[in-house]
Amino acid sequence: MRAAALEARVLDLVVDVPPVRFEPQFHPERGQIAIFDRSWYGRVLVERVEGFATTAEWKRGFKEINSFERQLRDYGVILAKYWVHISREEQLRRFEERKAIGYKEWKLTEEDWRNREKWGAYEEAVEEMLVKTSTRSSPWCLVEGNDKYWARAKVLSKLVEILSSELGYQPADPLKKSEDKKSGKGTNGNKAKRK
Repeated sequence: MRAAALEARVLDLVVDVPPVRFEPQFHPERGQIAIFDRSWYGRVLVERVEGFATTAEWKRGFKEINSFERQLRDYGVILAKYWVHISREEQLRRFEERKAIGYKEWKLTEEDWRNREKWGAYEEAVEEMLVKTSTRSSPWCLVEGNDKYWARAKVLSKLVEILSSELGYQPADPLKKSEDKKSGKGTNGNKAKRK
C-alpha cells in the first residue's frame, strides 16, 4: 500500500520508532491510520545482526516489543503486523533490475549489497523475531512477496479480515454485489425497480 495515495487527514506514516514506552506521538488519534515502517523491530534485527546492540540488549528487545504492542492494544489500537518475505533469488533479480534501470537505480545502495552477504544472519534473526513477537493479541501475518501483486492483495485481504473482526463489521461481498447487479436484484434480494 502506498501511503501517498491515502487521505492525509487520516494517515500518519511513522518510521523507526523506539520501543521505549508508549508515547503519545507514536500512536494515531481515534479514527486515524498509522503505518509504522520498520518501526520498533530494529533492536532484534538490524542492531542484532550488525552488532549495534549487545546480546543482552537485543534479547531484552523481544519483551520490550511485546510490552509496547500490548500497550498499543490496551489503548484501543487495532494492530496489523506483516512480514513480507522474498527469496534470495528474487532479491537478486530486483537488485539487478534496479541497477539496470536508471529511474530505479536510486533504490539500491552499496549497503544493500553488503547486507545481502548477511542473508543467513538476517534470516535467523527474522525467524526468532517472528516466533517471539507473534502474540495472541498481535500476531504476524506472513506474506509471500516474490509476486508484488499477490503480496499487496494478501496484505489488503488480511487487513479487511482484521478490521472486520475488530470492528464487528462484515463488509459486503463485492462479487455478490456484481452478481446482484447483473440479475437486477437490489441489496434486499428483490428485483431492483426500474424508472
